[in-house]
Amino acid sequence: MTAHAPTGRPSRRTAGRGAATRLPWWAVALPALAFAVLLSLAAGGGDAEAAESSTHLFRLLEYFWQLLTG
Repeated sequence: MTAHAPTGRPSRRTAGRGAATRLPWWAVALPALAFAVLLSLAAGGGDAEAAESSTHLFRLLEYFWQLLTG
């Protein structure tokens, strides 16, 4: 059995066509949500009222969970 090395030229299927890749909605939403959560944690790091700020974060996460689950 012989292994075939790539020739370095594009195949006929992809030649002349643009990449038409579609991402699912969660592939964009989850990184954006993770960024927002991390940003809110970093921005609220100097608060003395940690219990109050964590309830806001919990409500935000609960809202996004309800959006995702319907």
